[in-house]
Amino acid sequence: MIGADGLKGLLPHRYPMLLVDRVTEVVPGERLTALKAVTCNEPWYAALPDGAGDLAHDYPAVLLVESWCQAAGVLAGGGGREAGRVPLLGGVSDVRLVGRVRPGDVLTHHVRLIRDVADTLIFAGGTTVADRPVMEVGRATMAVRSIKPI
Repeated sequence: MIGADGLKGLLPHRYPMLLVDRVTEVVPGERLTALKAVTCNEPWYAALPDGAGDLAHDYPAVLLVESWCQAAGVLAGGGGREAGRVPLLGGVSDVRLVGRVRPGDVLTHHVRLIRDVADTLIFAGGTTVADRPVMEVGRATMAVRSIKPI
């Protein structure tokens, strides 16, 4: 299991854009399962007026994709800033949103590595809420690159 400190060591993201809470399973070079709890206190809900209704609280699709991609970045094993390497997203295709996500839901991201060529990786998978599919990802391409200290 990888918690908050471990994630901060592997990903360059920080509040409010660190969108993975915990990794519950990782098989290096194969697959990963990660969790993200959605709450009504997310910063993207702050501008909603009182009485906006439940439909206004659908979790933004772009953040759902970003959260899944961060989980893929952990599987990419960039090593984090301390190791001088970070995962960089190249692109995502064949994404299907098949369910709604609301405050109180816990996202379970399922990521599979389907191809590894040098420092470029291709992933597929999806996201569920209580075993109900909410998103399918056909392909995400990521590269792991060295960074130079500032």
